[in-house]
Amino acid sequence: MLRSIQGLGDFTIGATGGDIGKVHSFLFDDQTWAVRYLVADTGHWLPGRKVLIAVTGLGQPNWDGRAFPVALTKEQVKNAPDIDADKPVSRQREIELHQHYGWTPYWGPGYGLPLGGVPMPGPQEPEKAKEAAAGDPHLRSTREVKGYHIHATDGEIGHVEDFIVDDENWGIRYLVVDTKNWLPGRSVLVSPDWVEKITWEDRQVHVNVTRKIVKDCPPYDPSAPVNREYEIQLYDYYGRPKYWL
Repeated sequence: MLRSIQGLGDFTIGATGGDIGKVHSFLFDDQTWAVRYLVADTGHWLPGRKVLIAVTGLGQPNWDGRAFPVALTKEQVKNAPDIDADKPVSRQREIELHQHYGWTPYWGPGYGLPLGGVPMPGPQEPEKAKEAAAGDPHLRSTREVKGYHIHATDGEIGHVEDFIVDDENWGIRYLVVDTKNWLPGRSVLVSPDWVEKITWEDRQVHVNVTRKIVKDCPPYDPSAPVNREYEIQLYDYYGRPKYWL
Protein backbone atom coordinates (compact mmCIF):
# COMPACT_ATOMS: atom_id res chain seq x y z
CA MET A 1 0.00 0.00 0.00
CA LEU A 2 1.14 3.55 -0.70
CA ARG A 3 1.41 5.82 2.32
CA SER A 4 2.40 9.36 3.15
CA ILE A 5 5.75 9.70 4.94
CA GLN A 6 4.37 12.74 6.71
CA GLY A 7 1.50 10.61 7.98
CA LEU A 8 3.95 8.31 9.74
CA GLY A 9 5.49 11.13 11.76
CA ASP A 10 3.86 10.37 15.10
CA PHE A 11 4.06 6.57 15.01
CA THR A 12 5.35 5.02 18.23
CA ILE A 13 8.31 2.62 18.01
CA GLY A 14 7.89 -0.31 20.33
CA ALA A 15 10.80 -2.51 21.40
CA THR A 16 10.88 -5.47 23.78
CA GLY A 17 10.48 -3.95 27.22
CA GLY A 18 8.68 -0.79 26.13
CA ASP A 19 8.52 2.07 23.68
CA ILE A 20 11.75 3.73 22.60
CA GLY A 21 10.31 6.87 21.01
CA LYS A 22 8.51 8.17 17.96
CA VAL A 23 9.28 8.47 14.27
CA HIS A 24 11.30 11.61 13.58
CA SER A 25 12.13 11.13 9.88
CA PHE A 26 13.47 8.65 7.35
CA LEU A 27 16.77 8.31 5.48
CA PHE A 28 16.58 7.33 1.81
CA ASP A 29 19.06 6.63 -0.99
CA ASP A 30 18.88 9.48 -3.50
CA GLN A 31 19.96 7.16 -6.36
CA THR A 32 17.54 4.28 -5.87
CA TRP A 33 14.90 6.18 -3.84
CA ALA A 34 14.83 3.28 -1.38
CA VAL A 35 14.18 4.15 2.27
CA ARG A 36 17.00 2.68 4.37
CA TYR A 37 16.36 3.84 7.92
CA LEU A 38 13.72 5.11 10.25
CA VAL A 39 15.08 7.85 12.51
CA ALA A 40 13.63 7.55 16.00
CA ASP A 41 13.45 10.45 18.43
CA THR A 42 13.94 8.85 21.84
CA GLY A 43 12.37 11.81 23.65
CA HIS A 44 12.54 11.74 27.46
CA TRP A 45 13.98 8.22 27.56
CA LEU A 46 17.35 9.18 26.00
CA PRO A 47 17.13 13.00 25.89
CA GLY A 48 18.70 14.66 22.88
CA ARG A 49 19.41 11.40 21.09
CA LYS A 50 18.12 9.99 17.82
CA VAL A 51 18.68 6.40 16.74
CA LEU A 52 18.56 4.68 13.36
CA ILE A 53 16.38 1.62 12.81
CA ALA A 54 16.80 -0.21 9.49
CA VAL A 55 13.41 -0.55 7.78
CA THR A 56 14.34 -4.19 7.12
CA GLY A 57 14.38 -4.61 10.91
CA LEU A 58 10.81 -3.42 11.40
CA GLY A 59 8.10 -5.88 12.32
CA GLN A 60 4.56 -5.82 10.95
CA PRO A 61 3.32 -2.27 11.55
CA ASN A 62 0.16 -1.71 13.53
CA TRP A 63 -1.40 0.80 11.16
CA ASP A 64 -4.54 1.34 13.22
CA GLY A 65 -2.56 1.69 16.45
CA ARG A 66 0.02 3.88 14.70
CA ALA A 67 2.99 1.86 15.92
CA PHE A 68 6.10 0.21 14.53
CA PRO A 69 7.27 -2.87 16.46
CA VAL A 70 10.96 -3.78 16.32
CA ALA A 71 12.59 -7.03 17.45
CA LEU A 72 15.06 -5.20 19.68
CA THR A 73 15.37 -4.68 23.40
CA LYS A 74 15.57 -1.26 24.97
CA GLU A 75 19.01 -2.20 26.25
CA GLN A 76 20.19 -2.93 22.69
CA VAL A 77 18.95 0.45 21.52
CA LYS A 78 20.51 2.21 24.49
CA ASN A 79 23.91 0.62 23.80
CA ALA A 80 23.82 1.06 20.03
CA PRO A 81 26.65 2.99 18.31
CA ASP A 82 26.02 6.69 18.65
CA ILE A 83 25.21 8.14 15.21
CA ASP A 84 24.35 11.74 14.41
CA ALA A 85 21.30 11.30 12.18
CA ASP A 86 21.50 14.94 11.13
CA LYS A 87 24.88 14.43 9.42
CA PRO A 88 26.07 12.11 6.61
CA VAL A 89 26.29 8.54 7.89
CA SER A 90 29.58 6.83 7.06
CA ARG A 91 29.63 3.27 5.79
CA GLN A 92 31.80 2.31 8.76
CA ARG A 93 29.13 3.58 11.16
CA GLU A 94 26.50 1.64 9.23
CA ILE A 95 28.64 -1.50 9.52
CA GLU A 96 28.93 -1.00 13.29
CA LEU A 97 25.18 -0.45 13.54
CA HIS A 98 24.29 -3.57 11.54
CA GLN A 99 26.75 -5.70 13.49
CA HIS A 100 25.42 -4.44 16.82
CA TYR A 101 21.85 -5.39 15.93
CA GLY A 102 22.67 -8.44 13.81
CA TRP A 103 20.97 -7.00 10.74
CA THR A 104 21.83 -8.20 7.24
CA PRO A 105 23.58 -5.32 5.42
CA TYR A 106 21.47 -3.96 2.56
CA TRP A 107 24.56 -3.07 0.54
CA GLY A 108 25.73 -6.70 0.18
CA PRO A 109 29.05 -8.11 -1.01
CA GLY A 110 29.33 -5.55 -3.78
CA TYR A 111 30.11 -2.84 -1.26
CA GLY A 112 33.24 -4.44 0.13
CA LEU A 113 31.55 -6.83 2.55
CA PRO A 114 31.54 -10.63 2.43
CA LEU A 115 28.26 -12.46 2.93
CA GLY A 116 28.95 -12.73 6.65
CA GLY A 117 28.88 -8.95 7.01
CA VAL A 118 32.44 -8.60 8.34
CA PRO A 119 34.25 -5.52 6.96
CA MET A 120 36.93 -6.20 4.39
CA PRO A 121 39.74 -3.64 4.58
CA GLY A 122 40.05 -1.98 1.23
CA PRO A 123 43.59 -0.70 0.62
CA GLN A 124 42.99 -1.62 -3.00
CA GLU A 125 40.20 0.98 -3.14
CA PRO A 126 41.47 3.99 -1.14
CA GLU A 127 39.10 6.45 -2.78
CA LYS A 128 36.03 4.42 -1.86
CA ALA A 129 37.33 4.01 1.68
CA LYS A 130 37.86 7.77 1.94
CA GLU A 131 34.31 8.48 0.69
CA ALA A 132 32.82 5.97 3.12
CA ALA A 133 34.64 7.56 6.05
CA ALA A 134 33.42 11.02 5.11
CA GLY A 135 29.81 9.92 4.92
CA ASP A 136 27.47 8.39 2.37
CA PRO A 137 26.43 11.34 0.20
CA HIS A 138 23.45 9.38 -1.11
CA LEU A 139 21.66 8.94 2.22
CA ARG A 140 19.25 11.86 2.51
CA SER A 141 16.79 12.83 5.21
CA THR A 142 13.14 13.28 4.27
CA ARG A 143 13.14 16.27 6.63
CA GLU A 144 16.06 17.82 4.78
CA VAL A 145 14.52 17.42 1.31
CA LYS A 146 11.09 18.65 2.37
CA GLY A 147 10.89 22.24 1.16
CA TYR A 148 13.22 21.78 -1.81
CA HIS A 149 12.03 23.76 -4.84
CA ILE A 150 10.72 21.73 -7.78
CA HIS A 151 11.60 22.97 -11.25
CA ALA A 152 9.92 21.84 -14.47
CA THR A 153 11.75 22.20 -17.78
CA ASP A 154 10.41 25.75 -18.13
CA GLY A 155 10.20 27.10 -14.60
CA GLU A 156 9.40 26.46 -10.96
CA ILE A 157 6.20 24.63 -10.03
CA GLY A 158 6.40 24.45 -6.23
CA HIS A 159 8.24 22.69 -3.44
CA VAL A 160 8.50 19.20 -1.93
CA GLU A 161 5.74 18.83 0.63
CA ASP A 162 5.80 15.10 1.33
CA PHE A 163 6.75 11.67 -0.01
CA ILE A 164 4.57 8.69 -0.90
CA VAL A 165 6.20 5.38 0.01
CA ASP A 166 5.31 1.76 -0.73
CA ASP A 167 5.00 0.10 2.68
CA GLU A 168 5.91 -3.33 1.27
CA ASN A 169 9.35 -2.59 -0.17
CA TRP A 170 9.94 0.88 1.34
CA GLY A 171 10.56 2.48 -2.03
CA ILE A 172 9.60 6.11 -2.54
CA ARG A 173 7.04 6.17 -5.35
CA TYR A 174 6.19 9.86 -5.51
CA LEU A 175 7.20 13.31 -4.38
CA VAL A 176 4.25 15.42 -3.30
CA VAL A 177 4.60 18.91 -4.81
CA ASP A 178 2.87 21.86 -3.16
CA THR A 179 2.12 24.35 -5.96
CA LYS A 180 0.46 26.99 -3.74
CA ASN A 181 2.67 29.85 -4.94
CA TRP A 182 1.69 29.03 -8.53
CA LEU A 183 -1.60 27.09 -8.36
CA PRO A 184 -3.12 27.98 -4.96
CA GLY A 185 -4.67 25.13 -3.02
CA ARG A 186 -3.31 22.40 -5.26
CA SER A 187 -0.83 19.57 -4.79
CA VAL A 188 0.43 17.16 -7.45
CA LEU A 189 2.52 14.01 -7.58
CA VAL A 190 5.68 13.42 -9.58
CA SER A 191 7.58 10.16 -9.80
CA PRO A 192 11.28 9.98 -8.87
CA ASP A 193 11.70 8.38 -12.31
CA TRP A 194 10.92 11.78 -13.80
CA VAL A 195 13.61 13.56 -11.79
CA GLU A 196 16.50 14.68 -14.02
CA LYS A 197 18.77 15.95 -11.28
CA ILE A 198 18.90 17.31 -7.75
CA THR A 199 21.15 20.24 -6.92
CA TRP A 200 21.70 19.80 -3.21
CA GLU A 201 23.58 23.07 -2.73
CA ASP A 202 20.64 25.01 -4.21
CA ARG A 203 17.95 22.81 -2.63
CA GLN A 204 16.33 22.19 -6.02
CA VAL A 205 14.76 19.17 -7.74
CA HIS A 206 14.52 19.27 -11.54
CA VAL A 207 11.88 17.15 -13.32
CA ASN A 208 11.52 16.54 -17.04
CA VAL A 209 7.93 17.77 -17.43
CA THR A 210 6.59 21.18 -18.47
CA ARG A 211 4.61 23.60 -16.33
CA LYS A 212 1.58 23.24 -18.63
CA ILE A 213 1.54 19.47 -18.25
CA VAL A 214 1.74 19.81 -14.47
CA LYS A 215 -0.97 22.47 -14.45
CA ASP A 216 -3.49 20.13 -16.08
CA CYS A 217 -2.46 16.88 -14.39
CA PRO A 218 -4.74 14.93 -12.01
CA PRO A 219 -4.59 16.70 -8.62
CA TYR A 220 -3.46 14.90 -5.49
CA ASP A 221 -5.86 14.75 -2.55
CA PRO A 222 -3.92 14.00 0.67
CA SER A 223 -7.13 12.83 2.34
CA ALA A 224 -7.64 10.08 -0.26
CA PRO A 225 -5.48 6.97 -0.72
CA VAL A 226 -3.15 6.73 -3.70
CA ASN A 227 -4.66 3.62 -5.29
CA ARG A 228 -3.96 1.87 -8.57
CA GLU A 229 -6.92 3.53 -10.27
CA TYR A 230 -5.45 6.96 -9.53
CA GLU A 231 -1.97 5.81 -10.57
CA ILE A 232 -3.25 4.55 -13.94
CA GLN A 233 -4.93 7.91 -14.50
CA LEU A 234 -1.74 9.73 -13.56
CA TYR A 235 0.62 7.67 -15.74
CA ASP A 236 -1.77 7.70 -18.70
CA TYR A 237 -1.97 11.47 -18.45
CA TYR A 238 1.83 11.89 -18.38
CA GLY A 239 2.31 9.18 -21.02
CA ARG A 240 5.06 7.52 -18.96
CA PRO A 241 5.80 3.78 -18.57
CA LYS A 242 4.01 2.30 -15.58
CA TYR A 243 6.41 0.99 -12.94
CA TRP A 244 4.19 -1.97 -12.04
CA LEU A 245 4.11 -3.46 -15.58
